[in-house]
Amino acid sequence: MGTLGDAQLEGAADGRMEQRMALTADDVTGPPGCAHERSHIVDSRFFGNRYSTPASRHIFCDVCRFQRWLDVEVALARSQAQLGMIPEQAAEEIARAARVEHIDLDEVQHGIGHTAHALVPLLGAVKAACAGDAGEYLHYGATTQDIIDTGLVLDMRAVLDEVGAELARLVGELTELAGRHRDTLMIGRTHARPALPTTFGLKVAGWVDELLRHGERLEAMRDRVLVVELHGGVGTMAGFDGRGRELVEGFARRLSLHAPALGWHVARDRVAEFATALSMLGATLGRVADEVRMLSRPEYGELEEGWHDGRVGSSTMPHKRNPEGLQQVVVLARLSRASAHLTVEAMSQEHERDGRGTRLEWTAVPEVSHYTLASLATLRPILTGLTVQRDHMADQARRAAEQLCSEALMLALARSVGKQSAHEMVYELSQASQTTGVSLRTALAGRPDITSKLEDGELEVVLDPAHHLGEAAQLVDRVLADARRWLDTTLVD
Repeated sequence: MGTLGDAQLEGAADGRMEQRMALTADDVTGPPGCAHERSHIVDSRFFGNRYSTPASRHIFCDVCRFQRWLDVEVALARSQAQLGMIPEQAAEEIARAARVEHIDLDEVQHGIGHTAHALVPLLGAVKAACAGDAGEYLHYGATTQDIIDTGLVLDMRAVLDEVGAELARLVGELTELAGRHRDTLMIGRTHARPALPTTFGLKVAGWVDELLRHGERLEAMRDRVLVVELHGGVGTMAGFDGRGRELVEGFARRLSLHAPALGWHVARDRVAEFATALSMLGATLGRVADEVRMLSRPEYGELEEGWHDGRVGSSTMPHKRNPEGLQQVVVLARLSRASAHLTVEAMSQEHERDGRGTRLEWTAVPEVSHYTLASLATLRPILTGLTVQRDHMADQARRAAEQLCSEALMLALARSVGKQSAHEMVYELSQASQTTGVSLRTALAGRPDITSKLEDGELEVVLDPAHHLGEAAQLVDRVLADARRWLDTTLVD
């Protein structure tokens, strides 16, 4: 077989390059009528609601973000006017003009591309919309990051408000579920194996207890995280005529935020705390979803997710009822953790200003927020529509009684022979039972040296898992009381 010469090789390479270029051009052009406005999964017309919610998309909408920045500029101008730093009339004119409907957003977009600056073109558009010289007093003494950071905090506050409301709804649903199944017997499993008897109510109460801690974290962080930024180029407040502290406090009050002791242009722990707390909540939601997914498997059959006619599990296997929503919550939990990691990375910054970290936050904060709210929106209806196979749960526990009640047998024998000796006896019997397939009851029938140490009829009680639930019911009641107190102080629509 012959070899290609240099000219032929170059010609073949040129042909492949032209083909790639042609494909790229076709791909960019797209089908007729496509404006290519939605390229991220959270904004997808078809799949966006699996990764975000209408509320989260509203919070992080481009136009709404610009309006929040303008609201921050208005709050600054009015606060300065109140202190006599700029004319009152200028502040009112800035407030009138600083509305996105008065601005040519196409021009702002062009300006950002031309200047490579995130805020200056928007400020120029507001100045142009102001009558007289009022626009000259816009953004007086502030730096861009003052405005963008404060806008970011307004974003985070909106997210915390939405997450708090959704979390309260979920806790309310789970509180009812735990109460209904306070005494529902089931297998308690450790390391994916039967361990001791428990109740489904206690399992759900464990979810509630963990979610309550998240609620407490989210509320406690508000004073630390929801603070304004208004300290000028390097944090000295040099542009505020010696009235910087007074200005910051008034500015914060106007925005219903807190005033920090210092500027935080490079101190990004607040943003990292926000994102990390959301990712922790997402991790709990993922754990709950995975537990429900596992207990819904046919091999367990203890839970059943709601289903409606027309929902499709597989294009190949018509019988499938896949746990798509539960799997999605786990996916979102993983994405949340990955996004939160970026905010910790953003804490590594240099000197008094450094855009390398804050630009990570532009991606990470919206994404962890989208994913957390989508997790809550996905999981709550699944749990609301959950069918608990109460009788099957209890039957499973009774069939596994000889394993679940080994501790009870050991403790019953311990009264006569001591705990360590009792452990050795039950260990020998139970391990032999599993190896040989002979039931523990049968093995015990041949060991009068052991059964003689039990009172008449005691073995039947010992091997009944319903008699070994400990203080499960009281523990459930305690958590439900905590949950109801928390819900009483939480505003839920």
